[in-house]
Amino acid sequence: MNVESVARVADEFGATRVEPNEVLRVRADILAPCALGGVINDQTIAELKVRIVAGAANNQLLEERHGEMLRDRDILYVPDYLANVGGVLNGCTELLGWEAAEATKRIDEIYDTTLKIFEIAKIQGITTNKAADRLAEDRLSTTGC
Repeated sequence: MNVESVARVADEFGATRVEPNEVLRVRADILAPCALGGVINDQTIAELKVRIVAGAANNQLLEERHGEMLRDRDILYVPDYLANVGGVLNGCTELLGWEAAEATKRIDEIYDTTLKIFEIAKIQGITTNKAADRLAEDRLSTTGC
């Protein structure tokens, strides 16, 4: 960890610095895992003091059942591929030749998709990670992919 960079950012934003091994124990509104997968697991879930887990790291849940553990603790989980899909969609301008307007249109739909996933989870009594999987599977089956 670059201690000087952490100090500069903390000073600039009025944030409190904590040691890396303490970051998952900090009381906060949102935890945004954006680097390592598997950080949401049996040990860390028990220590979380957050209302929401929403980050861009792939495979944040060590196991699928950890989505249930978050729900049982009343911690809202935004599945990783939902949280980082904007970058993928933006990349489609280069990879698939989309016009920038097409990528922007689809990126603008992420918010509504997120709310839809939360609604599916609530109505069906399932976790948000399972709801996101179901929605993705439904979309893939209707598009023939």
